[in-house]
Amino acid sequence: MAHSLSAKKRIRQNAKKRVINRARKSMVKTQIKHFEAALSAGELEKAQEQYRLLARKLDKVASTSTMHKNTASRMKSRMARRFNAMKAKAAG
Repeated sequence: MAHSLSAKKRIRQNAKKRVINRARKSMVKTQIKHFEAALSAGELEKAQEQYRLLARKLDKVASTSTMHKNTASRMKSRMARRFNAMKAKAAG
């Protein structure tokens, strides 16, 4: 257990940040699920809108220290690849 005042404060700060970070990660995961649901349903317009929202949320989370910028970029790239594959399949 922490004894110094600064260590106790750091514990309080970490607890607050942990709650905020978990909420942000959960928000991103929920958005991914919405995007994947639109993809599996084959709805191009809805999937495009969900991808736009997902990319926006990933950028916002990456701008904080919750998620690394490269991780967010990798997720956006993978989702864009899946969306483009579905679009090509629908067109062809």
